[in-house]
Amino acid sequence: MTCGIPILMYHAVSPLPNEATHDLSVAPEEFAEQMEVLLALGCTPLTTAQLGWHWRHPGHPLPTRPVLITFDDGYEGVHRHAFPVLAKHGFPSTLFVTTGWLRGAYDTGGGLDTMLSWRQVRELAAAGVEIGGHSHTHPQLDQLGDDALWFEVARCKEILTEELGAPPVSFAYPYGYSSRRVRRAVRGAGFCQSLAVGNGLARRRQGPYALRRVTVRRRTGLDEFERLVEGRRIARTFARDRALTKGYAIVRRCRQVRRKAARARV
Repeated sequence: MTCGIPILMYHAVSPLPNEATHDLSVAPEEFAEQMEVLLALGCTPLTTAQLGWHWRHPGHPLPTRPVLITFDDGYEGVHRHAFPVLAKHGFPSTLFVTTGWLRGAYDTGGGLDTMLSWRQVRELAAAGVEIGGHSHTHPQLDQLGDDALWFEVARCKEILTEELGAPPVSFAYPYGYSSRRVRRAVRGAGFCQSLAVGNGLARRRQGPYALRRVTVRRRTGLDEFERLVEGRRIARTFARDRALTKGYAIVRRCRQVRRKAARARV
């Protein structure tokens, strides 16, 4: 494994995903096999908070072959299918929830599949899963005005604090999109670290609010999964994704400029 740290980004874990989550849904048996790969490689899973703590305290070195297992959005299959496998191996993980997508009092109806209930989220937290923020309604945060951006980040933290009894310390940007302004808002809300996507290994020089992750998809085979964990051929694996991301970044910047100009005329 290289000096970078693989932060694995999962979404749904489901035997029968719907159309909206299909590519980002891993079959339960495949997830179990991937966790066996981590075990065989001698990896030491950490939560996002633990990684941040180690990097803020250089006198406390990271364990051997660190890796992070993260889940975005808050799909019910994380509780039903993924957690029993993680508990079997004693693997910690981080779940980033979109508070307005979960079943319960704050549900805005935007969830893409069957989502976790707050009871299930509390059960996961009690079992040692780190619960982080992922906004309230999952928008592209870098496209929002200042007030809407702050609402998405602060409301998410407020609900998590109320439901779990402690403020979350880690955040993940919806779609992986951020900007300097978004990162300032996340930091200002009290989050200590935040994850993007980037499909690369996480390194300390990226800073605590722009750590990269690698995407695990339904089509990710075991050989590819092992390469991702070992940091091999990541650029080649995600070459098409990076090209599309760069192109779309230009489109998003143009949209943002137009919105700013429109607000200035009002």
